[in-house]
Amino acid sequence: MLNKSKVKPGYTRKLDFKQGHIEMAHGGGGRAMAQLIQQLFVNAFDNEFLHSMNDQACFPSSNGRMVMSTDSHVVTPLFFPGGDIGSLAVNGTINDIAMAGAKPCYLAASFILEEGLPLADLQRIVDSMATTAQTAGVPIVTGDTKVVEKGSGDGVFITTTGIGMVPEGIHISAEKARPGDKILVSGTLGDHGIAVMASRENLSFQTSIISDTAALHDLVAAMIATVPTIRVLRDPTRGGLASTLNEIAQQSSVGMMLYENNLPIREQVQAACEFLGLDPLYIANEGKLIAICPAKDAENLLRIMQNHPLGQNAAIIGDVIDDAHCFVQMQTQLGGNRVIDWLSGEQLPRIC
Repeated sequence: MLNKSKVKPGYTRKLDFKQGHIEMAHGGGGRAMAQLIQQLFVNAFDNEFLHSMNDQACFPSSNGRMVMSTDSHVVTPLFFPGGDIGSLAVNGTINDIAMAGAKPCYLAASFILEEGLPLADLQRIVDSMATTAQTAGVPIVTGDTKVVEKGSGDGVFITTTGIGMVPEGIHISAEKARPGDKILVSGTLGDHGIAVMASRENLSFQTSIISDTAALHDLVAAMIATVPTIRVLRDPTRGGLASTLNEIAQQSSVGMMLYENNLPIREQVQAACEFLGLDPLYIANEGKLIAICPAKDAENLLRIMQNHPLGQNAAIIGDVIDDAHCFVQMQTQLGGNRVIDWLSGEQLPRIC
């Protein structure tokens, strides 16, 4: 509901969030744009930094190392089981910050809206972002809005930028994996990509599959508080587990050996992948992380992860090995070895 106390004089004409649509005037810099910003974005993202209504946010900073990340989100459909483009945009950037071991502090959000987008859909997306950001404790403090002609977009594109602070003594990076390290994942693989695909194609399965989209910074904080020796953290989004591990292998100049029997994959996701001709190792995840740590710390790290709600299905899935070719391999259930190569092309476009 619109809180009139938050709407400045001159912007009192209420937008019709039930029947209205985005018009080109909403991106024109005039009264219509001011109404959209005041009655939707400021109302939803309300915090002290937005109240100044400047083109930037000014906020305090702690001593230490700062990290920054930005990501654009182009999901089709905009709403899917377990989430939507709004929650995905917030969680995705929070997670990118958290993968440095950092505490996310602030977010910025930029919207490209297509002419004709129902205001009801936009309000639903913005409310989802507001709820997700509030739950995560990471405020959206500034942003931007542009409108493009009908047919030039896909409803709405959202870019989020985040900044965070890295605790003293934490140095996590993708080039730090070493032979002998253990590879862990925080939970089941492929849930997000299959949920989006099933919604896009109107596929129905006997058991519902929902996106795993979630903010992982609290899980990461618990992990590094107990095991500060973690070398690598990554969230396996586009390209899934396989592509992410190939990236890390190249950056660290190592090889990796996975064990198929240890991979946590839901039966319904595995069945859906077989039906669709997809490989779950290449399917995007939006609420899972990969952790690489010294072998001596792996069991302790696994225990911490499994004690957290977002890590209950965590598992140790492989070893970092010495390999000049930087191959990622998998020991199959039948005892053979399979090379897990880079993703060629894109299995599921427009999923994050």
